[in-house]
Amino acid sequence: MAQWLQVHPDNPQPRLLKQAVALLSQGRVLAVPTDSSYALVCHLDDKTAVDQMRRMRGVDDKHHLTLLCRDLSELALYAKVDNRQFRLLKAATPGAYTFILEATKEVPRRVSHPQRKTIGLRVPQHVCLLALLALHGTPLLATTLIPPDETEPLNDAQDIRDRFEHQLAAVIDAGACSMQATTVVDLTPMGAGDAPVLVRQGGGDVSLLGL
Repeated sequence: MAQWLQVHPDNPQPRLLKQAVALLSQGRVLAVPTDSSYALVCHLDDKTAVDQMRRMRGVDDKHHLTLLCRDLSELALYAKVDNRQFRLLKAATPGAYTFILEATKEVPRRVSHPQRKTIGLRVPQHVCLLALLALHGTPLLATTLIPPDETEPLNDAQDIRDRFEHQLAAVIDAGACSMQATTVVDLTPMGAGDAPVLVRQGGGDVSLLGL
């Protein structure tokens, strides 16, 4: 059964988050709260965990997974970002946005898009998740927790535990999240002088991006 890690939403207990980090280092998949909805997360360079996460979502390798980063400087290690893209990223982070960018060599090829060599990246605005990322020390690979054949992300930690208790190592409960997924914006066209493309309207305000 998945462990239940109930943390304070504004002052998460380091002891519990360290338990979560230990599970991640063992190649396990966790459900965590974000500033949009709950998400599945795992270590970036663990093929077994990545495959399990895709199975839980019911998606293939052409579905963009997302790297959760602590800040823009960390994001820039994993994505190729020019000046125009950086200005847009700076205007909208942290927040409920996922940006599709060209991946650098720091990103294992098996987790980037197989044809485009792109990856989703974002800097969340959630106290508990940022504390977890700080203790983990590197970005986490993530995907919105939308069950197969459903369209809405899960929001209740107990419901997540009940439905995925044999597939998750732990659920971090910091209270209910938004029911909205992130706003997804493809920034790769900007590399050729074109405008960014709105892929999915979600919790992030597109007016901040000029869209």
